[in-house]
Amino acid sequence: MKEVRTLYVDAGEDGVRVDRWFKRRWPHLNHIQLNKLFRSGQVRVDGSRVKADTKLAAGSQIRVPPLPEAPDPDEKLALSKRDIAFAKSLVLYEDEEVLALNKPAGLAVQGGTKTTHHIDKLLSAWGEGVNRPKLVHRLDRDTSGVLLLGKTPAAAARLSGSFAKRKAQKTYWAIVQGNPHPVEGVIELHLAKRGVGDRELVVPAEPKDKDAQPAETEFVSISRAGPRVTWMALRPHTGRTHQLRAHMKAIGHPILGDPKYSDEKSTQLSEGLKLQLHARSVMLPHPSVGMLFIEAPISPELKAGFAKFGFSEDEADQDPFAKRQIKRR
Repeated sequence: MKEVRTLYVDAGEDGVRVDRWFKRRWPHLNHIQLNKLFRSGQVRVDGSRVKADTKLAAGSQIRVPPLPEAPDPDEKLALSKRDIAFAKSLVLYEDEEVLALNKPAGLAVQGGTKTTHHIDKLLSAWGEGVNRPKLVHRLDRDTSGVLLLGKTPAAAARLSGSFAKRKAQKTYWAIVQGNPHPVEGVIELHLAKRGVGDRELVVPAEPKDKDAQPAETEFVSISRAGPRVTWMALRPHTGRTHQLRAHMKAIGHPILGDPKYSDEKSTQLSEGLKLQLHARSVMLPHPSVGMLFIEAPISPELKAGFAKFGFSEDEADQDPFAKRQIKRR
């Protein structure tokens, strides 16, 4: 871009940092390039100089100076028509501010050294820059179910805030080894990441441990297949890595099909099954008005577990925790 332009802050971007406003539109600009533009006064908001962390107000005028050209796009990185169709097929709900996807098991949310196919890449199906949806929470690679994204910076910030302030109610379905006693309750157990052998695991830790993080999971048993397994609803009140998997292993009832958090009994019961953990639903405030309730149909992996142990979806209430909430009051 060789000319100076004046752009206006959209209503959905009220309160967004100016550096993030730029990155949404010109993602090829790096931190050093942006800071140079701010320090030299080439970027102005309503006629005034700004710093990178200056927050914008809806309707403000932004002076955009000539910017470095973006590198030629690598055709190998572009989404194919097949990828775009696949991404769109995952949509559970979409409006101008919110996008909810039904993430399949086995598909990573973000890329890594050996991960080139992931949700973050598929978001290009909605566009780039300011049009690209933003992740507001995560799911493990092998966990299926509801994944929420914000379609504007402001919406993403509000959705992320709901998760951070525990205003979002996430309900997971899981099939675990054995029959937990009591059948409902709360697991409050600090967790820490530890190197175990050649891999990293999340394990219980003492609260005074410098690496320990508080973690809380509410649980309710939905149905049992004799003494062997239980279908459970799990509701994390914190968002620690592998929290549900580590907590269920810690109380002696590992989630079936879990290659990392298992024991001898759960391994035997898991024959032919993949991870039996599914993000069934999310309820939280909509970024603009009202409440959102998004529910994902159960995955092929969980269906296989239901078939093996004789569970039926109609055994579960829409909110398995509702009766427990009544008891609390």
